[in-house]
This record gives sequence, structure tokens and C-alpha cells, in this order.
Amino acid sequence: MKTIVCIEPGILEKRDVEKPSPSAGEVLVKIKSIGICGTDIHAYAGNQPFFEYPRVLGHELSGTIVSLGEGVELPVGSSVYIIPYLHCGDCIACNNGKPNCCTNIEVLGVHRDGGMCEYLSVPASAVVISDGLSFNDMAIIECLAIGAHAVRRAKLTKDDTVLVQGAGPIGLSTAQFAKVAGAKVFVSDIKKDKLTFCKEEYNLDAVVDASGDVNAQLAALTNGQYPTVIMDCTGNVNAMQSTFTNLAHGGKIVFISVIKKDICFNDPEFHKRETTLLGSRNATLEDFELVVNCLKEGSVVSRSLVTHTGKFSEVLDTFESWTKPETGVIKAVVEMD
Repeated sequence: MKTIVCIEPGILEKRDVEKPSPSAGEVLVKIKSIGICGTDIHAYAGNQPFFEYPRVLGHELSGTIVSLGEGVELPVGSSVYIIPYLHCGDCIACNNGKPNCCTNIEVLGVHRDGGMCEYLSVPASAVVISDGLSFNDMAIIECLAIGAHAVRRAKLTKDDTVLVQGAGPIGLSTAQFAKVAGAKVFVSDIKKDKLTFCKEEYNLDAVVDASGDVNAQLAALTNGQYPTVIMDCTGNVNAMQSTFTNLAHGGKIVFISVIKKDICFNDPEFHKRETTLLGSRNATLEDFELVVNCLKEGSVVSRSLVTHTGKFSEVLDTFESWTKPETGVIKAVVEMD
């Protein structure tokens, strides 16, 4: 089968490898659509934590079941999406219902080879049969689930005013689920075209120009009270550190971004607000199920996120352009030929 490997930062290579066979407890999935995530782009750029080369990228995946390993009883031919976080089931996090931060986690496309290939063998527990959604929609479920999980971590209510920092796919996913929770939602970004996109595509309460005085804009939007929750999706250390002084007293900060740097903050500012600081990593089955329900009822949308599509045979020619902000990519999806 054909597969695409990130050999080292900036270099993708197409290879022919042996088609896998499912081991006991596994299913073989014929990949149909692959969402390109910030994780893939950061890995390609060489600044993704928890990453070793060479690696087959791709963890936002949909496809069809083509064969089963011993002990698996699932209908062959079913359309599925893949939960890409493979957990051990035995560590303290797994035993406490948090397999998303398993101490031995293996994320497809990060810790082990992912789905930028024609066929992928995965544990049966990692595939979820889903009817009524397109393969491209199902490839976006994981991206949306990241936002859903972060909103669940924050325990948002209709009384919250939320600033989502960053208008990329994860930021827009987070903003949508913050609206589902009933909160008032602002989105900030340094790119004015992204803010225009937000205004046109989503029912947001306001947008904030992050290239200007963010504190002053937030003060004006909230009558000097500031957001009760700030959720960062920028991966920018300065933006992340700004949350500590742009937050309402008694508020929460949720860091969804992962960066290879230390985050510093002023302790008096942190304590006088009695700030709650949360990390949000990956998602759980509960989040994936919520995403599917919201997609089917139309309270969140996936298609407006997908601004670019391309064929698997074209990836070597198109992938680098998708990493460049000037191409206007929000989310790209690779469709198998």
C-alpha cells in the first residue's frame, strides 16, 4: 500500500509498504479522509512536542472496516471514525476515567505511525461506527472533540463570558462548543481575515483584534469586568501569558495549546483573582459522542472549518502550501483517491 512519511522536518516522502493485517483485537480500516491538524503542521515544521522522526502523520481519520482480527465482532463495511488516543487501561489516569492523559498514551501520528496511508490496523476499541455523516465530516470529529473536551473541563454555563484565543480549527471548535454551553463568546486573533471569517461563519458575540490593545478591547466589551474564562488555542507564549492579566477575578484559564516553552506569570496577579488554571489534553469517548450528536442536530458545523481539500496523490505537492498562513487555510482534508 501507499503511505506518506515525514522523514524529518520539512520533508515528506511517499513509500510503498506492505498492507497490514489486523492482529487479535484489531480491525483493518481502509482510510477515506484525513484531517490535517496543527499537530501535523507543527511536526512538519519541527516544533511538535512528544515527537520522533520518521513518522507517518495523520490522526484525524475516517474510513471503512475491511477485515477483523481474532475476537472482534464488528460489521465489515461499516463507516467509522477513529479515536486516535491509544491508552493502556491500567495507569492512574485510565483508572480515574481520564484515558485522554494516560501515562503510557500513544497518539496515532505522534507516538506511533498514523493514518496518512491507504490502510491502518487499530484496536477495535479505537473505531466508532457512525451513520449519517460524510467521511470528511467524520475526519473532523477529532478536531471538534478537542474543543468539546476543553469546554467540558471549563464547566461553562450561560453566565460565563469566554475569550477564545486563536481562530484556527481548535479555536473555532472550542468557540462553537462554548456557544452550545450557552456562554457569551469572543474570539481573538492577530489575523484580520480570520476575524472576518469568524464574523461571517459563526454566531459569535464579538471578535478581538489581538494585534491591538487586547486588555482595552476586553474592558470595553465587558464593562470593565473582563472574561470569566479564557481558553488559549494560539500556541503563542505571549498570548498564553497575557491570560493572567486579562481575566476576571474568580475566573478560569484553560490552556489547550501545547508549546515547547515555559509559561511565566506574576503570582500576585494570579492570587488576587483566585485564578483557576487548567490544562486540556485530547478528548474522551464522551466528547466524541457529543460532537456526533451536535453535528447531526446542526448546533455545530464542520464544513465551514474545511477551507481546502486535496487528493492523497497530491499531498507531496500541496502539504507545504497548507502550512503557510497566506494561503488562507483554516482546515485541510486529504481525500483518498
